[in-house]
Amino acid sequence: MRVVDLIIKKRNGDVLKRDEIKYFIKGYVKGKIPDYQMSAMLMAIYFKGMNIKETKYLTMEMVNSGSIVDLSSIPGIKVDKHSTGGVGDTTTLALAPMVAAAGVPIAKMSGRGLGHTGGTIDKLEAIEGFNTEVSLEKFIKIVKKIGVSVISPTLNLTPADKKLYALRDVTGTIDSIPLIVSSIMSKKIAAGADKIVLDVTTGSGAFMKDYKDSLKLAKIMVKIGVELGKETIAVISNMEEPLGFAIGNSLEVKEAINVLKEKGPEDLRNLCLILGAYMLKLGGIAKTVQEGEIRLIDVLRKGLAFKKFKEIVAEHGGKVKMVENPELLPSAKYCFKLKGKKSGYIQKIDSRLVGKSAMLLGAGREEKESSIDLSVGIVLKKKVNSKTTSSEVLAEIYYNNPEKLEDAKKALFSSFKIGREKPEKLPLIFATVDKEGVKE
Repeated sequence: MRVVDLIIKKRNGDVLKRDEIKYFIKGYVKGKIPDYQMSAMLMAIYFKGMNIKETKYLTMEMVNSGSIVDLSSIPGIKVDKHSTGGVGDTTTLALAPMVAAAGVPIAKMSGRGLGHTGGTIDKLEAIEGFNTEVSLEKFIKIVKKIGVSVISPTLNLTPADKKLYALRDVTGTIDSIPLIVSSIMSKKIAAGADKIVLDVTTGSGAFMKDYKDSLKLAKIMVKIGVELGKETIAVISNMEEPLGFAIGNSLEVKEAINVLKEKGPEDLRNLCLILGAYMLKLGGIAKTVQEGEIRLIDVLRKGLAFKKFKEIVAEHGGKVKMVENPELLPSAKYCFKLKGKKSGYIQKIDSRLVGKSAMLLGAGREEKESSIDLSVGIVLKKKVNSKTTSSEVLAEIYYNNPEKLEDAKKALFSSFKIGREKPEKLPLIFATVDKEGVKE
């Protein structure tokens, strides 16, 4: 078998067999296949695509390229949640303690932020002392003890994905659905959960900007998950404007705490309830999604979710006082209040530009090696559909370095579109996809 023959085969639009996919994935991980040949293969896949069988085989070979976590010693049905990313996407911080407090064990591995999208691990590290890099043994021990743990991947999970993603990033092959599906699903399967809930974001701040592409991605991921023995449900959510009000690490921790105290923004709270309800249904705690939502609302009302969050912080070595008094979290030196220049209705807030603004302040990474400032970010004061005047504040910019303010201001101001007409508010959830099909 020769790599060049497989490249030509895929370039011509033919279907690759499982042993052929195994050959080039295994060879690339071991360093026997050079970057230039794998780049050619990725480009062939980008243009010619892959069918469901090929995507399934690619996913499994990526899973098998490294370790697979065994969570079988943890009682109950373990349900994982994954988001395809967005701006102000604070769901895991609130959702994990909510679902765990309701009785579904959560053993979650999360990543760091890159570009305009934030990472759960960075946000957690805004809490002083919070250790996300724990051993597998301690990870499982914490889940057994309190029902939930969120860590950064410490094992050699899906090394094929790490190598391929780095190559995709520099070869213009990121937005290929078979490559996206295999990347996401291989990590979820290798992480060991029994069932999976996917939050597939769509809109200006999402990975997939177009709803039709998001729906296609969701359907394929659900099908792959089910075929590999992991019941999977996908929720397609709106990322046309940022989720919630806060963008930035410590600011988002504060907002998550507000959700857990029943004070948080409505869109973030509702998304957590919807995703959580599906997780409770998959986890066997609720018979229906409606029953799951009722149970989660009760968990919030009784303060059990906030109590669970404090337990997570304590078990990971974080300072619980910072959670009890969020003003102790890292805070920026300065605050600039951005005002609009005309009156009217907020017709659009471009999530990507808001995320870019936060990144320019230092809240995100332009490159993987970039350091971040946990204290800086943006708090929106207006959302789409809100009425505003030229004297009202659109957003607050929290910053430490005055030299970074001007570019951040420009990006943030250009994200707002103000007009005379009151726009139609887009739904928070566009559709759900499960093994039975699509519900819009």
